[in-house]
Amino acid sequence: MKKVEVRTHIRATPEKVIRAFTDPRMLAAWWGVERALVEERPGGAYTLAWSISDKGFGYVTTGIVAEYDPGRMIRIDRLVYLNPERSFLGPMSLTVEAASAGDLTEVYLCQDGYRSGGDWDWYYEAVRTAWPAVVQTLKSYLESGQIP
Repeated sequence: MKKVEVRTHIRATPEKVIRAFTDPRMLAAWWGVERALVEERPGGAYTLAWSISDKGFGYVTTGIVAEYDPGRMIRIDRLVYLNPERSFLGPMSLTVEAASAGDLTEVYLCQDGYRSGGDWDWYYEAVRTAWPAVVQTLKSYLESGQIP
């Protein structure tokens, strides 16, 4: 199966990097998440929604927190992407790891479990180009508080 991996260094603590993926206010600030339900524990819910209107949700990503260490990593399994214009896509997994590297934090992000064909190909290409840009937005947000 295919996967998307991104690596970068961010001038922030590992704890702050992981918190950026679990705190609803931070998720809204850097990723544009409009609604979030995140239980910071193994077995907890992880659900993010974007493009909310009076007609419903534009798209939703939901899964189960499989591993959580606030200073090191979060892994979401059974990740499913819901978009009213596409097939439901999943299950996948999303892993974010953060490790101290001097005065920086080395960040590794991996979303895997992509299949092939139809909406899977569309989604993989969308995510393959989106994650690097999204991680750069995260970096800018954590280092300067600014969104490019």
